[in-house]
Amino acid sequence: MTDDRLIVALDVPSALEGLQLAEQLGASVGFYKIGLGMLTGGGLALANELKTEQGKRIFLDMKLFDIGATIEAAVRGLAQFDLDFLTVHGDPHVVRAAKEGASGKPMKILAVTILTSLDRADLDAGMIKSGDLPDLVAERAGRAFDAGADGVIASPQEAAMIRALPEAKGRLIVTPGVRPEGSALGDQKRVATPAQAIADGADHIVVGRPIWAAQDPRAAAEAILSQLRG
Repeated sequence: MTDDRLIVALDVPSALEGLQLAEQLGASVGFYKIGLGMLTGGGLALANELKTEQGKRIFLDMKLFDIGATIEAAVRGLAQFDLDFLTVHGDPHVVRAAKEGASGKPMKILAVTILTSLDRADLDAGMIKSGDLPDLVAERAGRAFDAGADGVIASPQEAAMIRALPEAKGRLIVTPGVRPEGSALGDQKRVATPAQAIADGADHIVVGRPIWAAQDPRAAAEAILSQLRG
């Protein structure tokens, strides 16, 4: 049985390459993330293939943001694809609209708090209010939970703080920005190891480059899974 705590990000250029990677990983991985970069390369077709033909779970990482009516319509359309997770921005009006769009479907709505590639200097450039970044992440998470989010996306460095929130009871914490020991950071700034992220309260970790860029992707994935199992 696969350990679905590991979600592999299929950050490759096309659906064909994504399918090839999934074939390489085989039964070792049961949960995949498909993001915006794959959308024009056949991402929804790949999601459907992995879901219906291979029985994989699918996390569609769209990070939707718009007016409520548009979000509701977009999510209602995506919910027809029998996906497991969908991301939207964590603003309460977006989360509420997304939950309305997903009504009656099992798809979980995950709210993005603050991207794991950002630091305080980036927030200053974007005119985000002052304060320590972890505190802002926890505040956004709490507001997203209050708006009905099934879970949040946050860096592993904030997982423990979010897990401690009363509103987080029974909700999911999914952490990108996870890097095995010795891996390059890439475009991530707030990172932790796979085992640390889970120990701090994450339900799922998302790992991309350290797996798909490895000489042996399956061995890389299995090494991460062994770390999770201690």
